[in-house]
Amino acid sequence: MEELIRLENITKIYRPGSNEVRALDGVSLTICRGEFAAIVGQSGSGKSTLMNLIGCLDTATSGSCRIGGEEVSTLGEDRLSRIRNREIGFIFQGFNLIPSLTAAENVELPLRYRGVPREERRRLALEALNRVGLGQRTDHRPAEMSGGQQQRVAIARAIAPRPPLLLADEPTGNLDRTSGAEVMSILLELWREGRTLILITHDRSIAAAAPRVITISDGRVVEDTGPDFSSFS
Repeated sequence: MEELIRLENITKIYRPGSNEVRALDGVSLTICRGEFAAIVGQSGSGKSTLMNLIGCLDTATSGSCRIGGEEVSTLGEDRLSRIRNREIGFIFQGFNLIPSLTAAENVELPLRYRGVPREERRRLALEALNRVGLGQRTDHRPAEMSGGQQQRVAIARAIAPRPPLLLADEPTGNLDRTSGAEVMSILLELWREGRTLILITHDRSIAAAAPRVITISDGRVVEDTGPDFSSFS
């Protein structure tokens, strides 16, 4: 299968010196296009730091990070920003919606950053909201929606630009069991449609939905079930 992400001996150190914190310590990992991988670990394990590196939100102290064949560890912020905007869809635990904007306007934001014309970005936003079952809530603001509905708006925002990679950081963490199950069902459908999905979680019952589970502890990968090639059909 075609590689999408390749990490080689990645180290991330905060406060270098006598009081340094080694958030990642020699992580090597390859993820192929079309995979669904869960990265699981407890708080402080390094999983969020790893997500930030994969998502081009941060850079490594040392090591190589390639996304789509491009070395990103030495890129400047402008180029990293373009990669984030065009290649990666982010779904966060806290939804990160703008309260003053409607659901459709929130979904349109990344499309505006890409310079998509107004009519086209509205079409893509409505298409994405319909995709997550919120076609009747396009003019509602976040305060007028449940937590599960807000997270579905966040998913629509992530998929509207049609990025090949989705990064979901504890996407069910603020939801009740029913809403969490609905969100996971949508993510699974998106993966089955061909997107690459990386899920960050501390909950092994959530991670169990993924064909591949990568366990991280103290900044190191301690277990990796490996890619399930039968899922690349």
